[in-house]
Amino acid sequence: MKANLTPSWELSTENAASSYGQPVLVNRSTGEAFGPGDILKPYPSYGSMVAAAAVMRMAKTKRLDEDGQNLVAKFTKLAKAAKR
Repeated sequence: MKANLTPSWELSTENAASSYGQPVLVNRSTGEAFGPGDILKPYPSYGSMVAAAAVMRMAKTKRLDEDGQNLVAKFTKLAKAAKR
């Protein structure tokens, strides 16, 4: 399953970095995948941030279907669970 967040970024459970149905954030131009706690700079205007925060920011401006919303929720919940 994939959810396009922006022209450059998608959440995917179909990437090799995904396991057991857990989504990863994928840079569509490079194929590089990030987990929810990974630090990245998705766009120059965003600055550096954890991937879960980047996904939440991208998802705010995108109309996602139910599957896409579920992927976003699952990805951001992974980040919250890792903090505990």
